[in-house]
Amino acid sequence: MMHTADLLKVFAEFRGDAIVISGRGGRHWIELSDTSLDVPLGDPAMGGHSGFGLGLALAQPNKRVILFDSEGDILMSMGQLATIAEQAPANFYHFILDNEVYATTGGQPVPNAKNVDYAMIARGAGYPRAFNFSELDAFSAELPGILKAPGPVFVALKVFPEVENTPIGQRVRWRKRSADKVVRDLRGVLGAG
Repeated sequence: MMHTADLLKVFAEFRGDAIVISGRGGRHWIELSDTSLDVPLGDPAMGGHSGFGLGLALAQPNKRVILFDSEGDILMSMGQLATIAEQAPANFYHFILDNEVYATTGGQPVPNAKNVDYAMIARGAGYPRAFNFSELDAFSAELPGILKAPGPVFVALKVFPEVENTPIGQRVRWRKRSADKVVRDLRGVLGAG
């Protein structure tokens, strides 16, 4: 298993000018990068990240869009995998952080967590390329090639759980920009006003 902060440090080396939707890895990503191309969604309704990522990838076909999702999000909206595969955005890279628990709601175990192969599910839904990684060295070695291949690409990453037990309303917000500011920043970078 990997630590989320470590794998995001590796990813940051190869990010380039991609739009990054930090999703469940957000607080670690914000510590590494806070550019106008970052979309720190934080904790919307579980399952909402992949639909947002697909929409952004379709709206910006000339920009790479990279989403850091979670297995909990995938389980809440598994139909999104088939929709993403059908739409086949060549610029979409879908990473999931699989920690085997629902960490943002207190660490409840994900059903059958040790046996679910999310990359296999993504391939079955129609993703042309899907990978599993549980070791940082293997992920580091393969990442440059993964990001050069056309999407949609799915990458499942086994990470150590970091459970948040503070009630959601009492948590320290890691997102530094308001949702409106994120939208304004993206519009500016993408030349959309």
